[in-house]
Amino acid sequence: MQILLLSDIHANLEALEACLAAAPPFDFVANLGDVVGYGASPNEVIDRSRSLGKIFVRGNHDKAATGLLELTDFNPMAAAAAVWTGEQLTPEHHDWLKALPHGPLSLEGFPDVQLVHGSPIDEDFYIVSIGDALSPLLTLPTPLTFFGHTHLQGGFFANGSSADGFRPEYRTVGKAESVSLHLKPGTRYLINPGSVGQPRDGDWRAAFALFDTEAQVVHFHRTPYNLKSAQDRIFAANLPARLATRLAAGR
Repeated sequence: MQILLLSDIHANLEALEACLAAAPPFDFVANLGDVVGYGASPNEVIDRSRSLGKIFVRGNHDKAATGLLELTDFNPMAAAAAVWTGEQLTPEHHDWLKALPHGPLSLEGFPDVQLVHGSPIDEDFYIVSIGDALSPLLTLPTPLTFFGHTHLQGGFFANGSSADGFRPEYRTVGKAESVSLHLKPGTRYLINPGSVGQPRDGDWRAAFALFDTEAQVVHFHRTPYNLKSAQDRIFAANLPARLATRLAAGR
């Protein structure tokens, strides 16, 4: 089974379409949340995401745009985008976002895999360092967790003798590329497919991953997209300009 893993699209339609065009054949899509926020195409991205399947966990920006999360912890740019997004959503899309399930979510037929936006312990917690990852790696029963939220492609592992983090290493900064990670027996993983629409690892290209359940391989992908079009939509919507300019730096 080939599972396409998408996370943190953040209303970036151009990046989402580029990922779908670059993705190898897949059987179904798992979405790790933050479908909206920051970007200027919330309704279009929701429509496209819903057309791909029904496996979603909610993200903090999905909650913020529908009033389920206070904006006190958001920076001014993120808060402005959340307010704008809430005003743009159609009633149907508002209700759909508001009803997205709390993670972690178990995948039917795959008892060793779970999906979450932030941490399996707290859906809004950022897993950035090995210190953040140790508790869920060592205490939870599920050996493989796919998570998002940090916008950093890669993840963490632990086995009987060691624990560490990893990041895929790419050769270019402007072409479509993939890097494979072979999962080892007896090792527990927290894996982030990266952000489709708002990478924060210094690589502007849209990020996603494909999980081959039979071979036990995660293929990390990066693909270029129409950056200018995504930026122009943000400018036209009168959203904070920094939300557009930061896309070019992947920060």
